[in-house]
Amino acid sequence: QLQLVESGGGLVQPGGSLRLSCAASGFTLDYYAIGWFRQAPGKEREGVSCISNSGGNTNYADSVKGRFIISRDNAKNTVYLQMNSLKPEDTAVYYCAAVSTIVERMCVMTSSFYGSWGQGTQVTVSS
Repeated sequence: QLQLVESGGGLVQPGGSLRLSCAASGFTLDYYAIGWFRQAPGKEREGVSCISNSGGNTNYADSVKGRFIISRDNAKNTVYLQMNSLKPEDTAVYYCAAVSTIVERMCVMTSSFYGSWGQGTQVTVSS
């Protein structure tokens, strides 16, 4: 059974860093593009970042460009989101999602494109 599990969330002060992990089980990530999304209370889910199945293409929301870095280690079946210079407005539940694709550079930050989702991990940025 295809499963995604996020981890690494927590409480951090403004300016701090966190690294989120998205571990896959029941399938190999090699043929999946991965997206990170977040949803703050009272707001719609928004795309944060995505990475193609080979890792050769990435994309970021304007709000996180220069602060967040997405990467993947297919040998560990895990995708990471390194979050630096965190701001209170980054507070949200963060989700990873996967979509099977043979298109090597496909990287989409539209939630409806993804078929498999993790349960989410809470990130709170507060002093």
